[in-house]
Amino acid sequence: MVDRFTHRILITGASGFVGSALLQLLERDHGDCKVFALGHGKEQQNAIDLLDREAVDTAVREVQPTALIHLAAVAAPSDARNAPRHAWNVNVTGTMNLAESVLRHAPTARFIYVGSSEAYGASFLNVAGPVTESAPLRPMNVYGATKAAADLMIGQMAYDGLRAVRFRPFNHTGPGQSDTYVVSNFARQIAEIVSGKSEPIIHVGNLEAERDFLDVRDVVRAYASSAILDLDAGPDHVYNLASGQPRKIRDILDALIAQSGIDIEVRADPEKFRSNDIPVAWGDASKARAKLNWQPLVPFEQTIAEVFGYWHRLCNAR
Repeated sequence: MVDRFTHRILITGASGFVGSALLQLLERDHGDCKVFALGHGKEQQNAIDLLDREAVDTAVREVQPTALIHLAAVAAPSDARNAPRHAWNVNVTGTMNLAESVLRHAPTARFIYVGSSEAYGASFLNVAGPVTESAPLRPMNVYGATKAAADLMIGQMAYDGLRAVRFRPFNHTGPGQSDTYVVSNFARQIAEIVSGKSEPIIHVGNLEAERDFLDVRDVVRAYASSAILDLDAGPDHVYNLASGQPRKIRDILDALIAQSGIDIEVRADPEKFRSNDIPVAWGDASKARAKLNWQPLVPFEQTIAEVFGYWHRLCNAR
């Protein structure tokens, strides 16, 4: 029987926040794709342990993907900091297992590695403007180090024949994101106050830091395009995903408080401050614009309104 699907896309981390957004996009806009979604956790029907080389090998061999989008990771910097050995195992060894299996069983498949802007680390301190992909990877935290290591590893494997595309997305958020991340954390706290579940005080960390934020739906468009479009792959195919506009965390908080329509006291929480926080981190995504025809489309004001709306509905439903 002839397979009617042009693309066979294997996605790791499909049960996560970004994975869910990617699945929705592919289902809505790309009917010529057959998607194989691998999640994690015992409750997932298609769970896979990336450290189980045999299981990874079996999945890749059976699916025979035309593209693999690797999202699975210890993704929260706080989780990586609290369990560094686990983060290194999952983010580096797990990635190696996948890449080796693709080279063995699906050598023509595109391997789409989702890294992180956190890999640039101290390079943000030495660049006056937005960083480009040529900036050195100088990570300053465990999470950034694991993502940088895997990024370099995939880049090296591309010289051995892996058809790699590497992304370095900057901060991204959207409805459904864990409150481990700053925008979602603010929105949850404010929603609880509005719902009468908390007193009108919000606890915050460093509000002076500036970061480059994207909507998750814009980010996954880049991943889908790299899996579907007839594009080259190889050592030089590494792309920042960024808005090119740094936003002060304080301004994001003010916008979310304005959504609430009430007065809220902002209180600094020493536990939320990081000793090695970078003052300004933003990216240049001109390479993705030129090569992938990608640019952010969702206004950030819409994004934060929808994140707040998500938490407000959740609080009212409890």
